Amino acid sequence: MISMTAAAALCFATPAFAELSKVNSADEFKQIVSGKTLTRPLVKLQVSPGGSISGRGATWPVSGNWTWKDGYFCRSLEWGGDDLGYNCQEVKASGNKIRFTSDQGAGDSAEFTIR
Repeated sequence: MISMTAAAALCFATPAFAELSKVNSADEFKQIVSGKTLTRPLVKLQVSPGGSISGRGATWPVSGNWTWKDGYFCRSLEWGGDDLGYNCQEVKASGNKIRFTSDQGAGDSAEFTIR
């Protein structure tokens, strides 16, 4: 059985290919995600304008909270009961695509389709 950390990396990290624009404010971010579901293979998430995160990753529940701080999406996340910790992420979006890059844009990326 693979570890939860390895499984999280498989579910949430992906190479970045699309030309996306940086999301600079909480208001802009809220407009993008409000009432939408963020999807990728095996993952469906709702990121509410009120600061909560919910959904499923593979077969496990995902829950957490987020704030916007200094131009970054900062979240605390639990996946399948495991604490994935706090991380501030760069957000880029265009059309129906949104990408989160951990460690303020210096880490791994996860790209989602906005539905």
